Amino acid sequence: MEAKGEAVAPVRVDLAGGWTDVPPYTSDFGGEVVNFTINKYVRAITDGTSHSFSFGVPSGSGLGSSGAMNVARVALSSSDVFPEDIAEAAFQAEAESGNLGGRQDQWASALGGFNHLIFFGERVERMPFEPMRSSRIWLRKHLLLANSGISRKSGDLHESVWSRYSEGDNDVIEGLHKIRSAVRDMATGLQQDRRDLIVKSMNETSEGVDMMDSAIHDPFRNVIQPLLDSGMISSWKAVGAGGGGHAALICHPSSIQDVRNQLESSNWDILDWDYDDDGVKIV
Repeated sequence: MEAKGEAVAPVRVDLAGGWTDVPPYTSDFGGEVVNFTINKYVRAITDGTSHSFSFGVPSGSGLGSSGAMNVARVALSSSDVFPEDIAEAAFQAEAESGNLGGRQDQWASALGGFNHLIFFGERVERMPFEPMRSSRIWLRKHLLLANSGISRKSGDLHESVWSRYSEGDNDVIEGLHKIRSAVRDMATGLQQDRRDLIVKSMNETSEGVDMMDSAIHDPFRNVIQPLLDSGMISSWKAVGAGGGGHAALICHPSSIQDVRNQLESSNWDILDWDYDDDGVKIV
């Protein structure tokens, strides 16, 4: 196919429901997530039949950069014009390469903006979803994204969790159910500017993750737990599969700068971000 030039695909922040978008949970129970994309991108440039990539976030960041990379590549190299088709083709390419992840990364990157997604088996449905402007402003101000600098291998975490799931491990199954149930509070909180529900959802998500496997959050605890105990942050979660990479923290209004200072003193990097509402683009 003739070269199209350059594509940019945004990475995502999963607020609630991550892990439930992964088969076989999607087939057994149905998954659900709320996420949004930010103004950090994977760029794909095509030169004839080859592609080169540049990344706006570090590898293994937990922000879905591999999904965004495949979305950008598919956007350049296929005839698909609908973002849903691009997302699915990107997911299938990763699945064929042995990736054990779910579909939320590719769909978020292709669609852009805020998304409330439902996963039934191999099918994805996009729910009507429009956060209030005041919710967006509040989240932009109070949600910190911080890179722990801890290397992570999401594939190893996925293999451990899904191996136990296949054996019928009740802690894994109940943890996934708790994560999924937290999604509706997140969606309602954003659509009605109910900040208490946003905080509650993130806390319940973290509890569900810990039920599945405490190793997902363990690398973050020595830095984040004192912030939580002091009330400087109201909730937090690993971004993506966890085990390192980025964490998302909701700060108390009077403590934002103090939280930034403490994270930076622990050699964590704060990611300055804004919203992306466009999804993948050919430029």
